[in-house]
This record gives sequence, structure tokens and C-alpha cells, in this order.
Amino acid sequence: EVQLVESGGGLVQAGGSLRLSCAASGFTFDDYAIGWFRQAPGKEREGISSVNTDGSTYYADSVKGRFTISSDNAKNTVYLLMNSLKPEDTAIYYCAATKNGVPAGWAPHRIYEYDYWGRGTQVTVTS
Repeated sequence: EVQLVESGGGLVQAGGSLRLSCAASGFTFDDYAIGWFRQAPGKEREGISSVNTDGSTYYADSVKGRFTISSDNAKNTVYLLMNSLKPEDTAIYYCAATKNGVPAGWAPHRIYEYDYWGRGTQVTVTS
């Protein structure tokens, strides 16, 4: 059974940092692209970062230069280091995984590109 479990969320002041973890199980981790999404209250879920099996990465403009995605294949875990957090980063953060039809050089970042989802972790940034 494919499982994705997010952790590391919490309450932080603006300018602070958090590192989210996405622990994967039930599938061959090396074969899957992993993405991070977030959903703020009243807004649609958006893709903010992802990493493909060939190392290709994607960052949304809203997080570029502040967030860094990385993976530890030995631990079947993908991390999202979030620096210089802003109140507008407040959201539930989800990780997702996909294997199907991901071309080299492309880091999928749209909801429909993903097959498996975690339950999310809350990030709240206070001003």
C-alpha cells in the first residue's frame, strides 16, 4: 500500500524557517517523482515544488529562492526546507507521488499529474 506521511509543520513567526518531511512507503521510492503542494483557506491547491527521479526540480515563483526541495533515497524521504517564511505561506502542505508518464527534464507540479497523496501538515506563519 502506497503511503505518504507529511511532518514538520507548525507555528512560526514571519522570517522563520521550517523543514517539512514526506516519508514514503509501499513503493520503490527511486522510481517516483515527488511534489509538494499547499492549500490555503479559501484557495485552490497549488503546486509549489517538485523533484523528478532525474533530479529535475520545479519551484513556483512564490517560493523560488526561499524553499529548497531535497530527497534522501536511503530514507525514502523528501524534504522541503522553507526559509524566510511569510504569513501568505500559511496553508496545509501536502506531498504527492507519481510514476506514470513523467518525462526526463520535467518536474511535475500540477494536481492531475499525481496519483498518490498524503494527508497534509499545517503550516502557520504569524506576522
